Amino acid sequence: MSRGAVDANVGTTPVRAGYAFDETALARWMTANVAGFVGPLTVEQFKGGQSNPTYKLVTPGKAYVLRRKPPGQLLKGAHAVEREAKVLSALGAVGFPVAHVFGLCTDENVIGTWFFVMAMIEGRIFWDASIPEISADERPAYFDAMNTTIAQLHGYDPDAIGLGDYGKPGNYFARQIGRWSRQYLEDADAGRDPNMDRLVEWLPANIPDDGDETSVVHGDFRIDNMIFHPTEPRVLAVLDWELSTLGHPLADFAYHAMMYRMPPYIVAGLAGANLAVLNIPSEADYLAAYCRRTGRTGMPGYDFYVAFNFFRIAAIFHGIKGRVIRGTAASAQAQERVPVLPELMTLAWQQAIRAGAK
Repeated sequence: MSRGAVDANVGTTPVRAGYAFDETALARWMTANVAGFVGPLTVEQFKGGQSNPTYKLVTPGKAYVLRRKPPGQLLKGAHAVEREAKVLSALGAVGFPVAHVFGLCTDENVIGTWFFVMAMIEGRIFWDASIPEISADERPAYFDAMNTTIAQLHGYDPDAIGLGDYGKPGNYFARQIGRWSRQYLEDADAGRDPNMDRLVEWLPANIPDDGDETSVVHGDFRIDNMIFHPTEPRVLAVLDWELSTLGHPLADFAYHAMMYRMPPYIVAGLAGANLAVLNIPSEADYLAAYCRRTGRTGMPGYDFYVAFNFFRIAAIFHGIKGRVIRGTAASAQAQERVPVLPELMTLAWQQAIRAGAK
């Protein structure tokens, strides 16, 4: 992510036009539903959180975070803040590092849309996967913390923690490949690409036969979606659960480990970095650590899982290109996604070649 895109997503701003709500009504709701809440209340809007508008709620004694559905007409099933609140509450109850959820409101009469309020976690977010802010001696511990956290997530039995109905179990790769292939093929405005066309054909025919596991998956597990302790190599909270569901844990891990093959100017990545000089674990060592933590002897289908994830993110960027062309994606970040799309599609096919594609 460019410096400009980082600046555009960090910190708060006065509530933007069209996103204001009745703050007095919110304060009444919090008095009735949030233990320990004491006003007066001041509301600011975070610059990020474009899908579900996100606000900082400041009181004299404490700060909170509010996530809401955006105002206006919404696609059915989109912006499901109630799903986010559900997964955060279930994982928090078993000790996984997430922000504590104080309450969910499904009464649109309070601020106009459904919302939930959670704890404000103070710590550090790293936007560069090489974490230049951290000394070389300390970097391995930060990577180990991420590895530990994603292994912990995949270790939960969804039924046992109340998330058995959080998604469809089984056939995850087939369903996901079908979904993103359709999105790619149906967006005529964004055009076609020979590398993506090859992947649409190759991926469904080459899904590894290594068991159909199901776990809670985050869907966007990247270094910049975590809050680290202010001074220690410890994850305090994993953020942005909008893409979470029940899925295959190895797809989720490979998305996270994709950073090793991703150029830093596309998404927070390490491609081209001198890992030895930076004292960052190699991709093979990072994969081995996850396997050790999750009781696996190895991951034979790993290159396929990485290829699938490059395809998935390329399909997402392709959709953004279509929206930019149609004039429905005006943000600077959306505009930045379009020029790198051909390279991303090429990289996606290169991963398939590593997995045996001809």
